[in-house]
Order: sequence, then structure tokens, then C-alpha cells
Amino acid sequence: MTSTATPGPHPRLITLGETMVLITPARAESLAVADDLRLHVGGAESNVATHAAALGVPSAWVGAVGDDVLGERVRSVIARRGVDVQWVTSVPGAPTGVYFKDPGNGVLYYRRGSAASRMTAESVAHVPFESADVVHVSGITPALSASCAALTDALITRVGASTALLSFDVNHRVPLWGPGIAAPALLALARRADLVFVGLDEAGSLWGCATADEVRTLLPDLSRLVVKDGAVGATEFDGTATTDVTTFVPAIPTDVVEPIGAGDAFAAGYLAALLADADAEARLRAGHERAHPVLLSTSDFVTERTP
Repeated sequence: MTSTATPGPHPRLITLGETMVLITPARAESLAVADDLRLHVGGAESNVATHAAALGVPSAWVGAVGDDVLGERVRSVIARRGVDVQWVTSVPGAPTGVYFKDPGNGVLYYRRGSAASRMTAESVAHVPFESADVVHVSGITPALSASCAALTDALITRVGASTALLSFDVNHRVPLWGPGIAAPALLALARRADLVFVGLDEAGSLWGCATADEVRTLLPDLSRLVVKDGAVGATEFDGTATTDVTTFVPAIPTDVVEPIGAGDAFAAGYLAALLADADAEARLRAGHERAHPVLLSTSDFVTERTP
């Protein structure tokens, strides 16, 4: 297992998770009829780092890729977007994950046994997470493998003992979880974070929540909770359930082409504003503004076009 060093500013934001090669139609049409396909890269956590870097936040992505041409492509594309990749490792004998975006029909993943699924707490022990202002992880990583679940648990404990803020995006990916496992596992992880992002739709499917207030009841002790409700808007709860300051900002009206990837952009916009000491309304507005162009595209990151 090797790593590639890319010197840069000390990252204020460090994200950890799997990034894969993304194959998507060049136009907003189904894979069943598309002839022109584009090759991109994408992953929830590196998307957050990418968007944050584009907003001027020194950001790093931690992950693992195969020791292959696709792994090199993933690493080089993320680096060209201004993200520090010095803690990305290459794993001999393990593939880089691949996924296909089928506009209007979701996503097809080919990631079983990938390099990222082999990450462990020991493989990232050298990464200085504690020195960042924010460490961002998601509910995708613990679903990849038993070692990744243990890594997520250990990382949350590490960051919790530091001054860094632990940001957690629930990011429920149904195909990655066995029946009945995701709901308690993701709730337990969310309760250990400092800041949680969750969609009201996924909170409904996971925990039966119908409103943002019901999500807050499940997560009463978080310093900050952001509940996103699609085209309606987003609500931030700041404080505790007994002393909350609640802020709602409506979404930007959008003719949505593809919603996948917009949540990552929202999180990055919000975190960039948080690091700039913006108030709650400005944080939520920044999230919407970053997500808006992604909703209009078939790519997870609309300012990058990989030939």
C-alpha cells in the first residue's frame, strides 16, 4: 500500500471515504439509449472536499484506490480540483470502484472488494485528523466492509477527543446495507457527531420521521443538525433540543435534472460558510447555492469535465 504526497496548505477540512470512477451519459438520457458517455470521478466525501476547495477552503481527501490506471485517474482528477491527496493510498491487487449514473433511474455500483473497502483504522493512523477544523465522514463508509465500520468508529472516537468538529452526513445507500441494519447503525453514528446532515426522505425511510422536528427529537444532543427537505428547503437546529435556535431557508427553485451529488455540494457550501463564521441563514443559503448547479447537471461536480 503506497501513498502519494501532494504538498499544500494545511487543510482546514479533511474528508474520508471511497471515490470511484463515474461513467455517465453526456446528456440527460438513460443509459439504455445513450451512445455518448463521459468518464468522471465521484464519491460523496471527495465531492465535499472538491466543492469546499473550489470555495477557497484548504481541503484534503483521505481514501484508497487500486494500484491501477483508474486509481491514478481518480487521484489526479481530485488533485487537479485543488484537493490535497497526500493521504490517498494505492492498494495492489484491489480494484478501484466504478459506478454508472443512469439519469432518472438512479445509480449502478460496482465496488465490491474495492481498495477503499479494505481501509482500516491502522491504514489512516498517520493522518492528522485532529489538526483540522472539520473532519467530514458519511454513512457510506461503515457499510463498505467490517474493517471500514471499525475505521469509522475509531475515527469518530479520535476526532471526538480533539478540538476538530466531526461532521457526519447520514447518506443512506440502501444496496450497501442488510435488512434492518442501517437504521440503528446510522442513528448511533449520528448521535456521536457534532454536526449531522440528513435528508428528510432518508430520515423517514430509516427512522419513520415525517418532519424536521421529529428528526431533532431523535438527535436531541447534537450541537448542530441540518435537515434537508429537497425542493422545500433546509432547517438548521443549533444548540440542544431544549435550547434550540431553529432556522429555515427555502430551496432555490430548480428544474432538477439529477439530484445525486447535490447533497454533497450542499454540505460543502454549508461547511465553507461555517468556517467563515457565517450565521445560520447564510450557512443554509450557501448550501443551497452550491447544490443548485449540481441539480441541473448529470455530473456530481459541474465545474470539472474530464476528457
